[in-house]
Amino acid sequence: MTKIALIGAGSVEFTRRLTNDILLCPALQDCTIVLVDIDADRLALARDLVQKMIRVRNLPARVEATLDRRAALKDARNVIVTIHPGGLEAYEYDITIPLKYGVGQCVGDTLGPGGVFRGLRTNPVLLDICRDMDEVCPPEALLINYSNPMAINCWGVAAGSGRPHVGLCHSVQGTAEDLGELIGAPLEEISYWVAGINHQAWFLEFRWNGKDASPLLRERIRDPQIIGQEPIRIDLMQYFGYFVTESSTHVSEYRPGSQRREFKDTQGEITCLPG
Repeated sequence: MTKIALIGAGSVEFTRRLTNDILLCPALQDCTIVLVDIDADRLALARDLVQKMIRVRNLPARVEATLDRRAALKDARNVIVTIHPGGLEAYEYDITIPLKYGVGQCVGDTLGPGGVFRGLRTNPVLLDICRDMDEVCPPEALLINYSNPMAINCWGVAAGSGRPHVGLCHSVQGTAEDLGELIGAPLEEISYWVAGINHQAWFLEFRWNGKDASPLLRERIRDPQIIGQEPIRIDLMQYFGYFVTESSTHVSEYRPGSQRREFKDTQGEITCLPG
């Protein structure tokens, strides 16, 4: 029976999405999912949610919850990390300190000063997790990072640990659904092939009932209203021929000069738009 540890399970939305994907995979429907968090109340909520998902689907999978990270990691073959050291209080400083010096950010959790700040908080925790994995997990155990700053975190694990790891994001599934809606295709009728890693993946194929839907997609993105919704991603598709998985707000921080800033901090309002 495969054991999967999910660290940071108190982030219930991430836990719901991730465990849903796990339980949809036939090879993992008898796995043991061990949830870990530092907040006992949120952890209990996440455990009850996953337990209900298992019960409603009548699956042989098991869910456990613990505040003890090493206990959760013991013998785990896959370790999923969805942590946010410092929480929203620290994130506020990631935005407001750069803004004080005239540096605005759309998201501020992946690149730029906000991404660096968050990376400096997150990498030490990730490396602690890697050291625990070295001691109590099988050598081939895979660390799956879902925490931002995605690329900085994976870089840190590669340089500081060398453990097998990969950076993943639900933007692939979310973007596939968005593109289906854009061309009027039900989600169950679309298929796709995506390649890339660490917050920079591309839809190399996008099909509707087995037929290439790229021409229809290219036609739809000529609509000014659609362009207004995803200006950066559509611009990139026009250059490279493929649609990128990350939102325009994220991608605008990856590409210098692609942000239009409108800041109003007199009443605490901060706005930064891609475009």
